[in-house]
Amino acid sequence: MSLSLNKHSSFSGRQGPVVVLVADGVGVAPAGPSNAVSEAKTPALDELAAQTLYTELAAHGTAVGLPSDDDMGNSEVGHNALGAGRIFAQGAKLVNQALESGAVYETDVWQQAIKHGKEQTLHLLGLHSDGNIHAHTKHLYALMEQAAEQGVRDCCIHVLLDGRDVAARSALIYIEQTEELIAKINRQHSANFRIASGGGRMEITMDRYGADWDMVQRGYNCHTHGIGQSFESASDAVQAMYASSGKDDQYLPAFVIEKEGEPVGKMADGDAVILFNFRGDRAIEISLAYERDDFDKFDRNEYGAHPKLFYAGMLQYDGDDFVPNSYLVNPPSIDRTMGEFLCAEGVKSFAISETQKYGHVTYFWNGNRSGYIDESLETYIEIPSDNIEFNEAPAMKAREITAETIKLIESGEYQFGRLNIANGDMVGHTGDMAAAIEAMEVVDECVAQLIEVIKKHNGVLIYTADHGNADIMFTEKDGVRIPKTSHTLSPVPFAIIDPNYSGEYQLTPPSDAGLTHIAATVMNLLGYQAPSDYQASLLSFIEN
Repeated sequence: MSLSLNKHSSFSGRQGPVVVLVADGVGVAPAGPSNAVSEAKTPALDELAAQTLYTELAAHGTAVGLPSDDDMGNSEVGHNALGAGRIFAQGAKLVNQALESGAVYETDVWQQAIKHGKEQTLHLLGLHSDGNIHAHTKHLYALMEQAAEQGVRDCCIHVLLDGRDVAARSALIYIEQTEELIAKINRQHSANFRIASGGGRMEITMDRYGADWDMVQRGYNCHTHGIGQSFESASDAVQAMYASSGKDDQYLPAFVIEKEGEPVGKMADGDAVILFNFRGDRAIEISLAYERDDFDKFDRNEYGAHPKLFYAGMLQYDGDDFVPNSYLVNPPSIDRTMGEFLCAEGVKSFAISETQKYGHVTYFWNGNRSGYIDESLETYIEIPSDNIEFNEAPAMKAREITAETIKLIESGEYQFGRLNIANGDMVGHTGDMAAAIEAMEVVDECVAQLIEVIKKHNGVLIYTADHGNADIMFTEKDGVRIPKTSHTLSPVPFAIIDPNYSGEYQLTPPSDAGLTHIAATVMNLLGYQAPSDYQASLLSFIEN
C-alpha cells in the first residue's frame, strides 16, 4: 500500500514544528496525598489542564492492544500505539493466544528446547510475577507443565523478582505459588523441577538500552555459573534479604539455591534456556549475552567456560537485529507507522530522550524497528542516563533533554519532533513519594520552557503521556501506607499548545479515544490527511 499522504483539505499546518512531548508515567488520577502529580507544584501543567484544547486518553488495556482493560499500559505498548496510529495485538495477548491454542508447542523451537531438556536440563528464566508488563507467571506455569508432560525431568527456574509492576514486596507470594506447582510436577512425573537462582529485576539481568552492562553480567553469572549469595530456598533468600537490607523486591541482589554446598542450577553444554519475558526492551541484552558468539560487553568466562546452549525467547525482541535467533511466538507486526509516512513525504524530524527511554521514541515508536527509517531526514539523540536509583536524582536528564530539544526547534530544520521525559515513570517506580513530587516539578519546569520556545517559533506542542505511574504512589489499608511502584490504569493527559490557534479546529475526541488517535492528529496538524485505516483524529476542522 502507498505511503503517500494527501494534503489536508482545510489546514496547511503551522510555520514551526509539531512536537510531541511524552511525559512518561504521568497519568490523571484524583488529587490527594498519594498523587505525586497533583501534590507537586505544577503551574504549567495546571494551565494546560484548564485550557480548551485539553482532554484525557485511554492508555491501557484494549485501547493499546492488551488482552483486557484490567491490564496496565506500559511504555512499550504506549509508544507502539503513538507511532502506529492503530491498535495491534501486543505481546501478552499474542502469547496468551499461542499458549491457549497450543501453537507454541508445535513450533520447531519448542521441540528443540524439549529435546535438549530431555537429554540435559531445561532452564526457564524471566520476571516472576503476574504484572503482565514484561511477563506473567501463568506463561511460566504453562511452559513448566507442558515440558513435564513431554518428558522433561530436569528443569531449573531462574526468577527475577518484580516489585515494580506489582506490589513492592510481593515476591514471596509468587515463590509460594511456583513452589506448589513444582511440588505437584515433581510428584506426578518423578521429576526434579526447582527454583535455582534469582534476584531483583533492577539489580540483575533486566537492563535495557545498554545503560548498565554490569547489571546484565551479575545476572548472567548468577543464572549460568551459580554466583550469588547462597540459600536453601528462594523464600529463605527473600526473607533474609528483607531483614538485612530493607530493600524492596526489585533491588534485591543475586542469590543462588545450593544443596550440599553446590548450586542446583548451573548451566552446562547442551542445556536449553527459554527467556519467558514477552516484552523486548529488558530482554535484548541478556539474550545477546547468551547467544552471540562475538559478544564483547563483559567476560562470560570469568567463572567458567560460557556453555554451549540452545537459547530461545518467548518472542523475538528485536526483529532487525534478530535477537534472539530462536523464539516461540511471533511479535506484533506493525507496518505503515507514522514515521514511515512522514519520511515518504520528506518531513524532517527528530527523536530525543535519555537512555532509559531512548528506545521508546525510536525503536518502539517505529513499530519495533531498529535504526533510522531515513537517516537523511531523521535525527535521533540519546542523552546518557545515570546508573543510580532514580529517586537519588529525581530530575534525571529532563533538563538536558529539554535543552537539546530547544536547540533542535531553534535550528528551524525540523517539521516534526518527539521527546520522552522519563521522570514520572522511573522515579514513580521507586515508590519514593517525595522524590516523585520533585520529579514532577522538574517536568513542569521543562514543559514551561518548551511552551515558550514553541510560541517563539510558531509551532505546535502536544503534551501527553504513555501510561500512568506517578499519579498513584501508594495505597492505604488500615491506616498503613503501602508503596505502589507499578503503573496505573489511569487515563493520560492530552493538550495542544498552538499559539496561533484561532478556532480553525476543535478538539472532538471519540468516546473510545486513546493513544492510537494521536498519530492522525499529528498528521492533521502537519497539514496532512491521515491514512483511512488510522484511528480517527482527535480534531475536527472547519471547512473553508
